[in-house]
Amino acid sequence: MAFKIEEEVFHKYWRVIKLARTPTRDEFRKIALVAAAGILIVGLIGFLIYVMMHPLIT
Repeated sequence: MAFKIEEEVFHKYWRVIKLARTPTRDEFRKIALVAAAGILIVGLIGFLIYVMMHPLIT
């Protein structure tokens, strides 16, 4: 019985993998740009919090 459940899950995952494709160069650049912008924004927010909290700690 347990093997049958694993086989069903495998077939569901395989169907998704067959539909997936490699992104084009333009799609990849857009995704990388959005990810980099998100990292920079989170880093900037963290830095601003550090700068505001530093005088309070010392």
